[in-house]
Amino acid sequence: MLLLEVISGERLPKPERGKMRVHKINNVNKALDFIASKGVKLVSIGAEEIVDGNAKMTLGMIWTIILRFAIQDISVEETSAKEGLLLWCQRKTAPYKNVNVQNFHISWKDGLAFNALIHRHRPELIEYDKLRKDDPVTNLNNAFEVAEKYLDIPKMLDAEDIVNTARPDEKAIMTYVSSFYHAFSGAQKAETAANRICKVLAVNQENEHLMEDYEKLASDVRGSWTHGGSQREEGFGAGFLSCPSPNPPPQWGSAPPTRRSALRPQDINTGWQHLEQAEKGYEEWLLNEIRRLERLDHLAEKFRQKASIHEAWTEGKEAMLKQKDYETATLSDIKALIRKHEAFESDLAAHQDRVEQIAAIAQELKYGPGAANTAPLFPIAAAGTPPGLPPPALTVPRNNPQGLIAAHDQFKATLPDADREREAILGIQREAQRIAELHSIKLAGNNPYTSVTPQVINSKWERVSAAAGRPSGA
Repeated sequence: MLLLEVISGERLPKPERGKMRVHKINNVNKALDFIASKGVKLVSIGAEEIVDGNAKMTLGMIWTIILRFAIQDISVEETSAKEGLLLWCQRKTAPYKNVNVQNFHISWKDGLAFNALIHRHRPELIEYDKLRKDDPVTNLNNAFEVAEKYLDIPKMLDAEDIVNTARPDEKAIMTYVSSFYHAFSGAQKAETAANRICKVLAVNQENEHLMEDYEKLASDVRGSWTHGGSQREEGFGAGFLSCPSPNPPPQWGSAPPTRRSALRPQDINTGWQHLEQAEKGYEEWLLNEIRRLERLDHLAEKFRQKASIHEAWTEGKEAMLKQKDYETATLSDIKALIRKHEAFESDLAAHQDRVEQIAAIAQELKYGPGAANTAPLFPIAAAGTPPGLPPPALTVPRNNPQGLIAAHDQFKATLPDADREREAILGIQREAQRIAELHSIKLAGNNPYTSVTPQVINSKWERVSAAAGRPSGA
């Protein structure tokens, strides 16, 4: 029963501890029942014969146990245990000189097959080239000693018995060779498992490197979106700084800052979509500016043509009007001068529409003596213009104090509405603070969605109120 537990790796029923014959027979029957439960047919083997010391029956049962638990599980290409073990030996020893395994008796007499099996799996243990076919005892002892010392395979055979026997015992050699099969197959399984573990570790390491690369690339991409936007706008919009526009383009870096940890693919995709939308809006603004400038260029060319024609018409007219030839003219000469002057007045009236057209074009182009003396009305508004965007369009002539006063009054009239909006924003902040305190919610130190605080709003409001000459609390 102990042999069966060791060779099968399973627990058998507890044996009876008595020394009487009946106890021994019961223990042997338990062993035979276990063997039968594994699908092994026991023919002519009884418990009584085993207990009585029948050597033939005992050896037969032991061989049956070895065949079932050590050899029967061997399978190579769906062959039987014996054929599979033989095929395995043939394949492993095929490359070796003087080895031709055809059976489990004569093919193993010279010992070269045993050494070839060991050398095939552990070449550092055997110097196969130094073995001689005419020295079988040395070959066999070498293989048995190496197997026992390095492979934990007990020495089951005797070299002299094998050499001196015409036909060595097939079952004994098969049992011994099966020990090699299990030893090497176990090592091969362990090596396979180790290789798989190495592959898994390599994949995990590669995944970690990929994760690090992804995090770095994602951080660089997000950083380029949030920090490089204003520089790009400065480059693209440098030509339009003097062209006020009622619809300034959106800034690429105007999105609320996000935490560095928010680098998931969906966050990157969302940020990329926002960037595309912002770029599309900026492109539309640029196209509108191009169309506006093309129209202004067309108007300027039209203005130059009409002005040139008008200047050509006015040449000599002022000198003609300043002439004093009427002082010495006769009556007929005076009548001729009157007719000439009436013709000039008619011509002047005809040119009046052209002059009005030129004046209208000049007004649209902001040409004229007053256009060059325009400046931003409020320096605070101009200083607050984001980089890359045109300055505000609110301008008045410097030499027109009444217009400046009127524009200032118009600006002051908008301050109450702005103050109410400021109070509404601060009220929302106070309400959020009250709710957080009511529910004992600990707010983060920095708002992840905006960098503007109530203190910043109040500070800027005080600056605007001071510049407008209005008390900040009014």
